[in-house]
Amino acid sequence: MAIVAVRIDGRLLHGQVANMWVNVINPTRIMVVDDEAAASDVAKTGLKLAKPAGLNLSILNVEKAARNITGHRYDSQRVFILVKRPQTLIDLLEAGVELPTVNVGNMSQTDHTKALTKSINVVSADIAAFKDLFKRGVQVTAQMVPSDPVQDFKALIANSKLEEKG
Repeated sequence: MAIVAVRIDGRLLHGQVANMWVNVINPTRIMVVDDEAAASDVAKTGLKLAKPAGLNLSILNVEKAARNITGHRYDSQRVFILVKRPQTLIDLLEAGVELPTVNVGNMSQTDHTKALTKSINVVSADIAAFKDLFKRGVQVTAQMVPSDPVQDFKALIANSKLEEKG
């Protein structure tokens, strides 16, 4: 299977992804990997409404996504994977999925997050997961929209005041 792109975006599939990223990446399938979305009919309906015409869409939990990917179900397709948090990618890697470069887009602010950039807000578990991705040799970049410059995510974390806590 050709995983052509992987993006962390707390909003998953939305206008920016559907209108900008899809035109640059040119996938044939968007794969949303999120346990909560896969279990929610409301979330699935919203994601289906955001899907660009002509593209296939899968909304899967981590286990099923890993099983489908490692089982070569999408080998003839160009797959664009969307997840909310970096831990989902660790779970996919541990299930045997190989990932190309990971792009971090938007991780929304909550009462529990700290700002890494204007659009990327993290909790300590996210920092730990990103460091795990780095240790596994996964290249992680930050780029909100295709016209923005690509930033090295490892350097963003290293230059931030945020520290991994316990």
